[in-house]
Amino acid sequence: MTINHSVFRDLLLSWYKVSQRFLPWRTTTDPYKIWLSEIILQQTRVAQGLPYYERFITQYPTVIALAKATEQEVLRMWQGLGYYSRARNLHSCAQTIVEQYNGIFPSNYQALLKLRGIGPYTAAAIAAVSFKEVVAAVDGNVYRVLARIFGLTEDIGTAYGRKQIHQLATILVDQIQPDTYSQAIMDFGALQCTPALPLCSTCVFQLYCIAFQTNRQKTLPIKTNKLNKKKRYFDYLVIRYKNTLYMTKRTSNDIWKGMYDFYLLESKCRLELDQINDPLVALVQKHNIRINTAKKEERHLLTHQSLFVRFHTIEANQSFLKDGEDLLNAYTLHPFNQMEIEILPKPILIQNFLKNSH
Repeated sequence: MTINHSVFRDLLLSWYKVSQRFLPWRTTTDPYKIWLSEIILQQTRVAQGLPYYERFITQYPTVIALAKATEQEVLRMWQGLGYYSRARNLHSCAQTIVEQYNGIFPSNYQALLKLRGIGPYTAAAIAAVSFKEVVAAVDGNVYRVLARIFGLTEDIGTAYGRKQIHQLATILVDQIQPDTYSQAIMDFGALQCTPALPLCSTCVFQLYCIAFQTNRQKTLPIKTNKLNKKKRYFDYLVIRYKNTLYMTKRTSNDIWKGMYDFYLLESKCRLELDQINDPLVALVQKHNIRINTAKKEERHLLTHQSLFVRFHTIEANQSFLKDGEDLLNAYTLHPFNQMEIEILPKPILIQNFLKNSH
């Protein structure tokens, strides 16, 4: 039988009273802290995101403090979390709130939605938790919980499937305590109704859950559009001279914008260095400089891309640097010592290489 909407709310809120996670952003209605936690937890597990949240709050206790930081400082704080566009949007959004709203967050869903980096889910979460607006915050946890309990079989990879979930989610929001309800359903999906191994034997919805009754926990929600990951082949030339490494800031609208890495060669398939027509490779060969290629090719997985990465270390000399000065400048490659490198924002792939190459 389909569960009554009020019974659903009552059972969910009763479960939450006993089973909720005690998280630092749960003890406040400060929209800055709610917003920061939501941005960090996009594509990130709570266990991984919590230390970042605490460091950000310590370093930037208010949205004004965050707005005053440089993008490079914010990216460096974000290093290791991935999806770095989140950090750039976070910083830009903070500046907008300070410049256009006098440091005060907009207090409703529609206004929040206009801010950079704040999508429908994040806007709804802030509006519900900070301002008690009756609006549904629908993330992957909510899709899963509602599809299973109510037996929704529309593909959530389609616009219609998502609309169906959103309509139901909106009806279910508790009118009196939308803040508690929103946190409850997110926690229920994260702790009880988990993707792979839901805890059905102790579930408060066991008598009502259509997925449990029909043994479809593994198939609901239905999502058929699988990501077709693009393969990219990277060869990094790591130019070392004495106690410095030559690095460059990524500026194109690609992955890791604003982060620092090394001279990069990209190919459509895996090639050896001597198969790549490149001026720096030619310069290395001209000066007969030995290239130390890492034995292991690194595989780095992003949401839409698979990177296959090799690192080639070049021990440069003065003659090589003088001959290649124009080339290095053209690629904005500059020497940084170890202390300088430490404070540069770097993709975790580069950070791991540096850590393992000492």
